[in-house]
Amino acid sequence: MAMVFTEASIPDLSGQVVVVTGANSGIGFEAARAMTARGATVVMACRNVAKGERALERIRALTGSTSAQVEELDLSRLASVRAFAERIGQAHGRVDRLVNNAGVMAIPYERTEDGFEMQMGTNHFGHFALTGLLLDALIAAPAPRVVTVSSLAHWFGSIRFGDLHWERRYAKWPAYAQSKLANLLFAFELQRRFTATRTKARSIACHPGFASTNLQFVGPRLEGSRLTMKLMELNNRFIAQSAADGALPTLYAAYNPDLRGGEFIGPAGPLGVRGRPGPARTSRKARDPALAERLWDVSEALTGVTYRF
Repeated sequence: MAMVFTEASIPDLSGQVVVVTGANSGIGFEAARAMTARGATVVMACRNVAKGERALERIRALTGSTSAQVEELDLSRLASVRAFAERIGQAHGRVDRLVNNAGVMAIPYERTEDGFEMQMGTNHFGHFALTGLLLDALIAAPAPRVVTVSSLAHWFGSIRFGDLHWERRYAKWPAYAQSKLANLLFAFELQRRFTATRTKARSIACHPGFASTNLQFVGPRLEGSRLTMKLMELNNRFIAQSAADGALPTLYAAYNPDLRGGEFIGPAGPLGVRGRPGPARTSRKARDPALAERLWDVSEALTGVTYRF
């Protein structure tokens, strides 16, 4: 019987530098806490620094470690992404694990500072740019990994190259699904390029299933929908697994030594909603190399970030 992966499965991480986006709450917080507890220097990349500092205080209280730190990162602003990557490169020189976790879900229509639809801009383009700008720091590590957090929603996604930013008619859930499909296309194409260039890094994707986090409440809160807020609260209470359990696929993707790159990890229970982490199925679109290459080229053009292996 295969060993069940738990937080105790994570090795000693002393000396490792880990970047976790969206680490102030939910999956990102739990992943940052677990890796800090194992000795890693964890950079908690947060849009809201005040919330990040409060999360940092909790992590220090829970772990007794002072190795975590908060850095400002707004993935919806390419200028912020560039500034963050420059600071991390100068301060640490290398990044052993990059966890592309932060995201927004099913929010009212909004554009980023750079003109992208907010969900695609934050969930995909921001992380695409961040990974490319940290590529030198990743390659400087002895066995680096990029972990990109997607969602079961990718099954319903399509990449609307004719209207990536939903300028004609916006639909919040299809827009979210597009961004989560983009996460997978990016993660798998990144591994193809690592392999083709014999780069020692690995790219692995994951999803948390249905986990009880604050992510579900952002959209209803922005819309002022009390009914949806109540439904999300009930779902989190009676259906979802805990945020700590939801973070296990992320930790599995980051530290299971058997992974070669290009895998998709998620809860192994019914419908992939909850359960211990293990291999997960993807849609056919997510594994389409031609679609991934086209999205990659568009992403480089729109972000101005070119990957140089």
